[in-house]
Amino acid sequence: MSSPSAPSAPASTTDADSRLPRTLRVLGVVERVGNALPHPFWLFWILAGILGVASAVMSALGVSVISPADDKKVVVENLLSGDGLAMAMSTAIDNFTSFGPMGTIVVVIMGVAVAEHTGFLSGLMRVSVSRVPSWLVVFAVAFAGTMSHVASAAAYAILVPLGGVAFRAVGRSPILGIVVAYTSIASGYDASPIPTPNDTIFAGITTAAARIIDPDAYVSPLSNWFFNIASSLLLAVVITLVTNTLLAKRPDLEADEDAEVDEASLEISARERRAMLWAILSLVVVAVLVTIAVVPGSSPLRGEDGTLDDSPFLNGVAVLVGFAFALAGIVFGVLAGTVTSAADVPALMARGVKQIAPVLVLFFSIAQFLAYFDWTHIGDVVAVGSAQVLKTTGVPLPLVFLMVLALLSVVNVLVTSGSAMWSIAAPVLVPMLMLVDVPAETTQALFRIADSGSTAITPMSPYFVLALGFLQQYRKKAGIGTLAAFTLPLAVCMTLSWTLLFFAWWLLGIPLGPGAPVR
Repeated sequence: MSSPSAPSAPASTTDADSRLPRTLRVLGVVERVGNALPHPFWLFWILAGILGVASAVMSALGVSVISPADDKKVVVENLLSGDGLAMAMSTAIDNFTSFGPMGTIVVVIMGVAVAEHTGFLSGLMRVSVSRVPSWLVVFAVAFAGTMSHVASAAAYAILVPLGGVAFRAVGRSPILGIVVAYTSIASGYDASPIPTPNDTIFAGITTAAARIIDPDAYVSPLSNWFFNIASSLLLAVVITLVTNTLLAKRPDLEADEDAEVDEASLEISARERRAMLWAILSLVVVAVLVTIAVVPGSSPLRGEDGTLDDSPFLNGVAVLVGFAFALAGIVFGVLAGTVTSAADVPALMARGVKQIAPVLVLFFSIAQFLAYFDWTHIGDVVAVGSAQVLKTTGVPLPLVFLMVLALLSVVNVLVTSGSAMWSIAAPVLVPMLMLVDVPAETTQALFRIADSGSTAITPMSPYFVLALGFLQQYRKKAGIGTLAAFTLPLAVCMTLSWTLLFFAWWLLGIPLGPGAPVR
């Protein structure tokens, strides 16, 4: 029998929780549920186990569909059978080494690492938010947030504290600066006017999913680039409007009197400024040379039919992006003194690969799960079956898009890794929507919105905690609820406006990127 005092603690905790504001109670539930989830590496092995059981049951029941690709019967294969075990053992290494995003992310990150560790990216962010007038500082920090994604996770550590300093420097609340910088990165993470490592990861996963229906499908890392450019500008404008008309009117924007922050972090030396100009000039030169090489219809960088579809240019864009950032980093590093010998460059590239080691480990489990999923043909069955339901019920595509957005947005609150979430969702959503004539690139654009919008409000994101730490430099008593209350209006307005932009883009039939289908 329990002692009389045993139940009293939970009861008091429950009473205390009930007295908290509803937002904090919801965030508390999200945090507890999210903390109960396993690491994404183990999550995919757990999903593989569930897949095995499901395949065994469906195989025993003789579940099958007629493939729309070749009109042949596709039956579910039993992953737990001898054939399934043989497949898993014999293809494990090939699954990993041939996983689409593997090579591209390593190539891109080596170039980005040079730009980051030489100080080029950090300097670029400092320049973009320094010496701007008070009326422009919100837009400057917000737009810098959308551009900072090229630095991946480092964007949070660099720009969020700079946001507070930039706002304070022009006489505005540094608390708002922290919130604007963090939300622009988190809730606009997949909208960038500059190609990022995430573009290569998502494109690889989308390509693999699209090949369930079309074996020759290819989705370029630039497949959503036009949409991303427009999205980044729109989100910066929305952040500016919401901040100036709503958040700036809050009465609790004063920082603690004893808050001490080094405002010199915005400064950039004359030597660094000169190095920055030459580095940016090198990027302009690369862009001009690539344009000159690609524009002619007879260019060897175009496809066999003279278009950019499945062209050497798009197929090799990851190499081009990596090279451009490496070149800018080298130019900046040599002139700023952060690169003193040729040996420094490969060392910086190695640091970049070391930083993404956890991602590569995750890729191993993702690659195996996707290979198993493809081998069992469950994806074909679910995609074809779901597409048939959509066709027979006549559900309008806009409603389908909204349901997909809602589903992925909820999942994103708990599974904050974009590559993990897309690896789970893409094999079903991409083929399903392809069967109702929605290009894979369009489904990927939908995912970008859902993967970004709710990120700024979930305490499951490690960067939420990081941003809270920066916020506490100005207000020691700030907590999870403080940051969430500031980011929630921004995140909601950003998601709604981004969704409206998507529907306008889709209805007008504007290409999402170079070589992407119109609709």
